[in-house]
Amino acid sequence: YTLLEDYRSAIEVHLEALDFSPENPELLTTVGLLYLRMGENDKAFDYLGNSLTHDPRNPKTILAAGSIIQDHSDMDVALVKYRIAAVQTPNSAQLWNNIGMCFFGKQRYVASIACLKRALYLDPFEWIISYNLGLVHLNTGQYASAFHFFSTSINLKPDFASSYMYLAVTLNRLEDFENSSAAYEKAIDMEEDHLFELNYAITLALNDDLERARQHFLEFERLFGAFDEEIRNQNPELLEQRQLLSETLGVPLKGTHDKDSSAEQATPSHDVQEDEGRAEGEEYPPFEQTPTGAAHVATQDLQ
Repeated sequence: YTLLEDYRSAIEVHLEALDFSPENPELLTTVGLLYLRMGENDKAFDYLGNSLTHDPRNPKTILAAGSIIQDHSDMDVALVKYRIAAVQTPNSAQLWNNIGMCFFGKQRYVASIACLKRALYLDPFEWIISYNLGLVHLNTGQYASAFHFFSTSINLKPDFASSYMYLAVTLNRLEDFENSSAAYEKAIDMEEDHLFELNYAITLALNDDLERARQHFLEFERLFGAFDEEIRNQNPELLEQRQLLSETLGVPLKGTHDKDSSAEQATPSHDVQEDEGRAEGEEYPPFEQTPTGAAHVATQDLQ
């Protein structure tokens, strides 16, 4: 069932096995990993935590549990877990990848790159490691290096749409607008995502292609408006960028009132700052939760 990606059926079989051996840490870990693959992180964490009560030093379980902790942005706790796993599996590429992304979440970029480079040395063909290295270099303003790592990631896994979006951001910062647009188009063709539309609209606006910028901003508004209010308000920087781009393009936002016409109109490249510790640039910074990307590695090889 797992090979067929029928994870629900696989879970049912393993739960039957747990009826006969409820304290088996291997079975508990496997069920947790299957729930993690299905995106049910709360259930996954329950089973992984139960497994750790019986085998607290199992590196496979620690790696998976740590990835969930990273998803909740508790980097210090995740690092404590990974320190235990590192004693058992010091040459695990997935472990060093996740440690690197913990440091990235703490904005310790030199340590992050060092850990990710070690992960890349241990497993040079793991696409997510190159992808994460691209993210770190993009955020530190090392655009040529970011281009290299995103290109490598795409070569290893050409069906991951976010890689093309971040490649597009990188190319525009390298002043290659034509190829940046092509990368955005590729990402949008592969997957419908409001962040793709927002970043593409900003890139187009900054390159004076206002008509196409409006089209993609309206598409962003359509996708963004489909979320409930709680999700829409989770990222204040995104809301600020949305407001700024609305003023620049002259597109009114739904549910908002027009501001005083005498207010000075801003442009995305001037007044919008990226997250603290990130290099200032034209596009809005990556919105993907990068620790989530790290968690994908932790689950791929643990079945």
